[in-house]
Amino acid sequence: MAIIDATGSTAPPVVARLSRLDRFLPAWIGLAMLAGLLLGRLAPGLGGALEAVSLGDVSLPIALGLLVMMYPVLAKVRYDRLHTVTGDRRLLVSSLVLNWLLGPAVMFALAWVFLADQPAYRTGLIVVGLARCIAMVIIWNDLAGGDREAAAVLVALNSAFQVLVFGLLGWFYLSVLPGWLGLPGTGLNVSGWDIAGNVLIFLGIPLAAGYLTRRLGERARGRSWYETTFLPKVGPAALYGLLFTIVILFALQGDAIASRPWDVARIAVPLLVYFTVMWAGSFVLGRSIGLGYQRTTTLAFTAAGNNFELAIAVAIATFGITSGQALAGAVGPLIEVPVLVALVYVSLALRRRLWSTTEQRV
Repeated sequence: MAIIDATGSTAPPVVARLSRLDRFLPAWIGLAMLAGLLLGRLAPGLGGALEAVSLGDVSLPIALGLLVMMYPVLAKVRYDRLHTVTGDRRLLVSSLVLNWLLGPAVMFALAWVFLADQPAYRTGLIVVGLARCIAMVIIWNDLAGGDREAAAVLVALNSAFQVLVFGLLGWFYLSVLPGWLGLPGTGLNVSGWDIAGNVLIFLGIPLAAGYLTRRLGERARGRSWYETTFLPKVGPAALYGLLFTIVILFALQGDAIASRPWDVARIAVPLLVYFTVMWAGSFVLGRSIGLGYQRTTTLAFTAAGNNFELAIAVAIATFGITSGQALAGAVGPLIEVPVLVALVYVSLALRRRLWSTTEQRV
């Protein structure tokens, strides 16, 4: 099985040629999660200090980690190739259906099946399902060798829809649909301006930086220098940013997660089912409609990932930082990170079995 290095390219399976970060990436992610949980548990006042300074509705340390994580990958995008993605209606329509019709509906169903007696946790899961991924999915896609240009377009598309319909879908899935089904409902108070601000920060800033870096770098030194010299130097920053973000995120929520292990386990089960089903179904769909490996992988990860930063921020703003809804949002990345890392390796294993070399880039 090919291995993905820190710059996002495939490397031969020769362990000696890999850096320690690349060679033991799943272990580093696991250790980062554990370190964050322990840090939050052993230093309960740390969460308040980290939350004291925020960018948008997100803790400043997490915001900085996300920006560092996303910039190198967006700097790798060949922006002069985006037209090849926007013209692919199979990909765009499939992504919209999976993200904004199927995804929220699947999470709604799972929340009611597994947490019918826990209204706070159930509501928190539904909010997670409404927050489509615009940040960390770029890392998973890059590690799995997906189409960077397609990921940039789909993330931008998700961002636009998130601003336009997040509040509307929250009202529908939390108030209207439960009423139609004879189930108790709840409300969701969320500002479209707040969502737009988060999108502008977490997508707009690294996207603009990546675009300008490529344009200016290629203009000054040429594409060959940019891709063979500059990108390998900044590429590892994406994974360092990822590990830093995981440590801080789990430190912020570590006390709540560690103090209610049974509740965390109950929330984890529908999340595990959700991420697996959404990824597998999207991967099968991409293959069945004739997409190559790269775009099938991008479709699968953009459909399975969720914007846990937004979900946690909305849950805290609406229901409070100690609420069950906030805990459900915090458990989201606890399950999403290891599951999607595992699915990166599943993607790489399926690549050579299901696609020929020439088909992988179609």
